[in-house]
Amino acid sequence: MGILSLPQLLLFQLILNLLLSFSVSWAGSDSAPDQDFVQCLLSHSQPSHPISEAIYIPNNASYASVLRSYIRNLRFNTCSTPKPFLIITPLHESHVQQAIVCAQKQNLLMKIRSGGHDYEGVSYVSDLPFFLLDMFNLRSIDIDINSETAWVQAGATLGELFYRIYEKSKIHGFPAGVCPTVGVGGHFSGAGYGNLMRKYGLSADNIIDAQLMDVHGRLLDRKSMGEDLFWAITGGGGASFGVVIAYKINLVRVPQTVTVFRVERTLEQNATDIVYRWQYVAPKLDTDLFIRLTMEVVNITGGPLSTGGENYKTIRASFIGFFLGNSERLLSVMETGFPELSLKQSDCIEMSWVESVLFWTSFPIGTEPEALLSRKPQVLVHLKRKSDYVKTPIPKIGLMWIWQKMIEFEVPIMSFNPYGGKMSEIPESATPCPHRAGNLWKIQEAYFNYKDLDLGINNNGKASYFEGRAYGIRYFKDNFDRLVRIKTEVDPGNFFRNEQSIPTLP
Repeated sequence: MGILSLPQLLLFQLILNLLLSFSVSWAGSDSAPDQDFVQCLLSHSQPSHPISEAIYIPNNASYASVLRSYIRNLRFNTCSTPKPFLIITPLHESHVQQAIVCAQKQNLLMKIRSGGHDYEGVSYVSDLPFFLLDMFNLRSIDIDINSETAWVQAGATLGELFYRIYEKSKIHGFPAGVCPTVGVGGHFSGAGYGNLMRKYGLSADNIIDAQLMDVHGRLLDRKSMGEDLFWAITGGGGASFGVVIAYKINLVRVPQTVTVFRVERTLEQNATDIVYRWQYVAPKLDTDLFIRLTMEVVNITGGPLSTGGENYKTIRASFIGFFLGNSERLLSVMETGFPELSLKQSDCIEMSWVESVLFWTSFPIGTEPEALLSRKPQVLVHLKRKSDYVKTPIPKIGLMWIWQKMIEFEVPIMSFNPYGGKMSEIPESATPCPHRAGNLWKIQEAYFNYKDLDLGINNNGKASYFEGRAYGIRYFKDNFDRLVRIKTEVDPGNFFRNEQSIPTLP
């Protein structure tokens, strides 16, 4: 061995010290991972970007806070929830490369998390030993208003993206979800929808380039990865094919003034008839208008079901509207297309697009846009969600049965989101997300970002392809087999896998 330079000696000493500290930390642990993995990470670390600062083990004082910071479903924040044996929070793209290369050498399971909003915790929970690659530090956003494009790293949140657009322009936006703490990486790669989808389609419909670290540790863009792989990670889930580092998106135009409203009606205020009518008109209204319908059980006092003024339960339907224009034009559209709601001028609130994002996230009117930069959710809940598509309106007798069941169970909340517009114009094969024309609305949504493990779990064994079809056909319809072929080509060893990943061919 030759004489080491000073930088090499310093790096060698750092590696030795870290290995010694890890050995002490893991001593006596029954579930200690192979220390060769950590040694591999450190030995591949670049002196200019040391990975040691991005590694957390259970005995590290910051491990628990790093893990819990992006758990958005309280179902997976318990003492019995399986935890990763190690967390890597990349500070540089080279850290992602090192994690992929070293994990394959040690045959270790890697989970990838951006915002932690996946309903089933698939990005940070597993019954098998695993480590977590948490992308939250890779969060740069580069807005280019002249070209109306932006590069957004996977660890950025939607709120951060919306705010950075607002900083540069008051007439641009982007079609994505309305929850600002959702991570870009999972949201975009799984399709991404929001209240601009009737006008501009899904997030995935507006992605024009990407950076992906593949199974060989190569950083690829759209040209070098090819159109098949690019297609797969714009709606088919990035975590099955590699680690998405960043997406390039087309910004969309929005007016300086938009209008929002929230109108509530109970069963005693003719909610059944209004909901029934909403089914027919919401998917056909002007594409500048999006009206979400949310139904929940509430307690009210007095009324036809009460004899002595006592409380009783009823259904409250909330019609939450977003319109790309001023209130005068909105009222004209509503008077013609949905007069049953009886929308009034006093119901309408004019504001900027970025302020409408805050409204839809239930921030108080007047909240400053800087609130979008907070990564702390307004609420954390313990939830399980189910979803589906509706192609035929529900008859009134069916709606009344739904009300009865909701009141019986008290807890359920239902959200209907209208389709139509741009969603009916884009072919099913344009992106992996095929749920387009023919859908009137979605009950939440049976698409990949709303994972539901009740649809099937992949054990990633010999029956992987057939287990994958159980949920894959429901998420992707005829696009599933194309995703499988791409997966087989780019990751034949199925390194990038989880409970509902795209399988390889048998």
